[in-house]
Amino acid sequence: MIKHILIAEDDLFLVKMYKLELEAAGFEVTTVANGKLAIEAIERKRPDLLLLDLLMPEVDGFAVLSHVQRKDSHSFPIVVLSSSDQEIDKTKCKTFGARDFIVKGDIKMNQLAEIIKRYI
Repeated sequence: MIKHILIAEDDLFLVKMYKLELEAAGFEVTTVANGKLAIEAIERKRPDLLLLDLLMPEVDGFAVLSHVQRKDSHSFPIVVLSSSDQEIDKTKCKTFGARDFIVKGDIKMNQLAEIIKRYI
């Protein structure tokens, strides 16, 4: 069964790169550009994993994490992929149920699929 990954990221260049990498690894990928659309997408079709940026327009990643925790606590893994390397952000994300917090500059694109496979 093909696993469905939802990517919530507002950087269109990164979205394209993530999508290509994950589709090449055999995942079905849906992308959204802000937290509001992420919440709507989750309510329409629950992903097998959410790859979530924190700083997005309209609704940020923290609000998405909070929403998922309230509605579907631990129903699917969430991996935060952010440019922030602040310890307070990492702690807050883990408190809201994120399985992992990855700083965008710390991974190579070809590592992304392997990281995701750890959680699904």
